[in-house]
Amino acid sequence: MTRLTPADCEEIQTRMLEACRKIVADHGLVIEGAGWRGLDSGFAFEPVFRVSVPTSDGMPFNLEKDMFAYLAQRYGLAPSDFGREFTTGGERFRITGIDPKRPRYPISAERVPDRRGFKFTAENVAMLLNAQAEP
Repeated sequence: MTRLTPADCEEIQTRMLEACRKIVADHGLVIEGAGWRGLDSGFAFEPVFRVSVPTSDGMPFNLEKDMFAYLAQRYGLAPSDFGREFTTGGERFRITGIDPKRPRYPISAERVPDRRGFKFTAENVAMLLNAQAEP
């Protein structure tokens, strides 16, 4: 391999995640992939994993998702919008969180192909999601 592609990063991260599952299970924890970043050069990337104490239903604890569910209505969104994708400027994005400390651009999203992070206004994201839902 001479250069990393997004598909390579996905495959490597998936295999690393599987290799770690036994270790976290031995400690009563859960692990989930939280994306990857830093593929700008094609020579290196940073796989991101989240290890947590499981919730009562055995699922991984996800602070960003819980925070999004708590704040979504305040920003004109629904808790179920976490993880939804929208398209703007010909590019696809996935909603990854809300940060109330950024009043102008509180919605966090990652660009789908490379998982690069971006910030959006809540109004723009709500409009894009609603336009996508309409037939």
